[in-house]
Amino acid sequence: MTNRFFKIIISGLACPVVALGWLVGCQTTETVAARPPDWSHNASIYEVNLRQYSEEGTLTGFREHLPRLKAMGVDILWFMPIHPVGEKNRKGSLGSYYSVQDYLALDPNLGTMQEFKSLVAEIHELDMHVIIDWVANHTSWDNPLIQSHPEWYTKDGDGNFIPPVPDWTDVIDLNYDQRGLWDYQIDAMSYWVREVGIDGFRCDVAGMVPLEFWRQVRVALDNVKPVFMLAEAEGPEFHQDAFDMTYAWNLHHLMTDIASGKRQVDAIDSLLQVERAAYPAAAYRMQFTSNHDENSWKGTVIERLGEGAETFAVLACTITGMPLIYSGQEAGLSKRLAFFEKDAIIWQEHRLAQVYETLLKLKKRNAALGNGMSDGMYERLVTSNPKVFAFRRWKGDDKLMVVLNLTSKSQMMSLKLGEWHQDLKDVFSGAPASAKIFQGVEFGPWQYVVLTN
Repeated sequence: MTNRFFKIIISGLACPVVALGWLVGCQTTETVAARPPDWSHNASIYEVNLRQYSEEGTLTGFREHLPRLKAMGVDILWFMPIHPVGEKNRKGSLGSYYSVQDYLALDPNLGTMQEFKSLVAEIHELDMHVIIDWVANHTSWDNPLIQSHPEWYTKDGDGNFIPPVPDWTDVIDLNYDQRGLWDYQIDAMSYWVREVGIDGFRCDVAGMVPLEFWRQVRVALDNVKPVFMLAEAEGPEFHQDAFDMTYAWNLHHLMTDIASGKRQVDAIDSLLQVERAAYPAAAYRMQFTSNHDENSWKGTVIERLGEGAETFAVLACTITGMPLIYSGQEAGLSKRLAFFEKDAIIWQEHRLAQVYETLLKLKKRNAALGNGMSDGMYERLVTSNPKVFAFRRWKGDDKLMVVLNLTSKSQMMSLKLGEWHQDLKDVFSGAPASAKIFQGVEFGPWQYVVLTN
């Protein structure tokens, strides 16, 4: 059995039994309940691609956007890896952000460590928070750890370093059989929280690293200060004692399938029912129509979702979970950003900026749109036309109702509201909802309505 296979087995089978939404059968040597910090309970998240964010591709170039992002309603800024990029075996002229040459340094092409500390402080002054990408699974070929601790790396039968995946030729795999590596990684992550002041991490390919390692990370970091942890993974086991939020990949891919006609709208409700039964109530699920991987390798939202891109963005911002916005989406990003080269975002006025601002601010003031344990109730509403998806959410006195035509054709639809609609208004226009608002009405292609009190 190779080290790689052993690592995947540990990660994949750490919590094998799920029953009634609670995880059982997980034994750890030191555990702490993964309780999201209070400031995250109605938060949204924004992914920052510093290299492509400005022509300069620097911290200074990004900094001028902070007031705009604050005004848009963003709460958490997730920075893609900010470490120096490996030069040996790098791909393209600039290399991959995820080929880390030094875990304790800032890429000098982005700016200085002092500039980053100052940026973090300014973000905090704006009542926003910062998490950074952490690539624990592998390093660049010229990371100093190769010389100081070659035993921390996975090797083939001939004793040669190997990449974690054959195509990832610019990085080499770390071997988590080595407990000294665990201590090093935990100390390095603690440094960024303690000395730089960040508020947590987005953990790259979290499922390729032992889950017990992440549990120990969480204990150590929370001893510095309460942190927010996002796993690039999907599965209820990641939420026990380690991560606050996981990727809602299943819904993301389902949106693409619905847009292309491969799946029917009813599949959304079926998926949500399955996930509600499987995931702990405290679990945050990250909802998104794009991110750096999807944009660069799978295509833009226009390529994947067509004219329904805005409608699915509304769904991602109002369904249960925390919405993610990727750099440039609010400007109508219509190109695949190059991953290994310079390819700056074109900033322009776009309708989506106002859509996102309206919905992110709604999330802050409407308790029905909370995250995890702060979440409101959810109910699918039955319409006369199954191609029109409708649901309502509520908590206390706060209400939300969303109706979306998830097709490229006009659809006739009726929906009985009873007394529930009486104090609702259109969140975009402010117009009150009448008793006949959904009685035999025609919804245009990809048309949507969001109502709230």
